[in-house]
Amino acid sequence: MNIFFAASIGPTTEILLALFLMLLAAKLAAELFERLRQPAVAGEILAGVIIGPSVLGLVAPSEFITMLAEIGVIFLLFSVGLETKPSSVFQVGKTAVLVAVLGIVLPFFGGWLLMRLWGAPNTGALFVGTALVATSVGITMRVLAAMGMLNTSVARIILGAAVIDDILGLLVLSVVSSTSAGTINYWELGTTALLAIGFTAFVALIGARVVTRVAPRIHNLRISDSLFIAGLVLCLGLAVAVSFIGIAAIIGAFLAGMALAEATEGDERLHAQTNGVMEFLVPFFLVNIGMQLQLLVFRDWSLVWLALAVTLVALVTKLIGCGVGAWSLGLKRAAQVGVGMMPRGEVGIVVAQIGLSLGVIDARLYAVVLFMAVATTLIAPPLLTVLFKADASR
Repeated sequence: MNIFFAASIGPTTEILLALFLMLLAAKLAAELFERLRQPAVAGEILAGVIIGPSVLGLVAPSEFITMLAEIGVIFLLFSVGLETKPSSVFQVGKTAVLVAVLGIVLPFFGGWLLMRLWGAPNTGALFVGTALVATSVGITMRVLAAMGMLNTSVARIILGAAVIDDILGLLVLSVVSSTSAGTINYWELGTTALLAIGFTAFVALIGARVVTRVAPRIHNLRISDSLFIAGLVLCLGLAVAVSFIGIAAIIGAFLAGMALAEATEGDERLHAQTNGVMEFLVPFFLVNIGMQLQLLVFRDWSLVWLALAVTLVALVTKLIGCGVGAWSLGLKRAAQVGVGMMPRGEVGIVVAQIGLSLGVIDARLYAVVLFMAVATTLIAPPLLTVLFKADASR
C-alpha cells in the first residue's frame, strides 16, 4: 500500500481501500479492453501492473490479497466445472492425456536446456523448466466463458489436460525439489500419484452420480437457495480434500462443479448466483497476478534478454507440444488447444516461489520466471480471441 495511505489509516480500512482500488481498476481496465475488442482478462492483469509496486505503488501484494485471489480462482474453476459434464470430459480423454504429457515434456526440457546454455546451475535450470510445465487453466477458461465456448470439444480437452497437467506437474515439482535436497522419496511420489488419480476418478465416476441422485432432496430443504449453498460447501470441501493430497485446490473446485453439472443443468438461478460470486472474486485473482511483476529488476539488459528468451520458449514449447497432442483435430483446433495451454499465471509463480525459498534460484531468476508467468498470461487471451472468433460468431 502507498506509504501516505498506510500512515494515515488503520489496517481494516487499508485492506478495504486495497480491495476498492483493485476492483475499480480491474473493471475500468476490463471495460476499456472490451471497447477495444480485446479480452477483458488482459486488461485486468495490466491493471494490477499499473496499480501495483512496479508503477503507481497504490497497492502491494499481501497475504490477505493472495488468499482472496486464490479463493477467486477456486470459484472460477467451480463455475467452469458446472458447465462440464463428466461424460463430455471422458469423450476427449485420450487426446487430453496426449496433450498433457507432450505439454509437460517439451516445456520442461526446453526450459532446462535454455538455462543450461545460459550458464545456470543444473538445479536452477530444473526449477525454471518446472515453472514452464505449469498451466493456469483459469485464464483460458475465463476467456472461453466470455465467448460462450466452454461447451466445445477444445475447451473440454484443455480442461482434461489441465487436470492431468496438475497431477504430473506436481510429481515433476516433487522430483525437482527432492533433487535440490539430494534425495528422492519414490514411495511418497508413488503414493501421491495414486491418491491424486484415484480421487479424481472417484469424484468424476461415482461422486457425480451420487450428487445427481441427492440433488432433489437438497432442493426440498427449508433453507433458502439450498442447492447453491450445498454447491459452495462441496466446492470448498473438495478444494480442501485435494490440498491434503497435494493437488492444487482449483482442481478440487473444478471436480465439485463437474459433480454438480448434470444435477444443475438448466438451473439458471444457481448459475446466476455462482457467476455473481465469481465476478466479484475473480478480478482480485487477475489483478494480483499483475501486481507480482517487479519491473525494476530489469534495468540489467542481460536479464531482459533472458526473460524474453524464457517467455519465447514457454510459448513455443506449449504451442508445439500441446498442438501435436491435439493434431488429430486438425490444424486450427490444435492451435486453439496449444494457445489455451500457454498461460502459466499463478501456477508458474508458485513454482518460482518454492525455488526461491529453497535457495536454488536467486532473485534475478525469480524475476525472470515471474515475467514469463505474467507475459504468457497476457499474450494468450488475445490469441485465443482471434482463434475462436469465427467459432463464437456461429
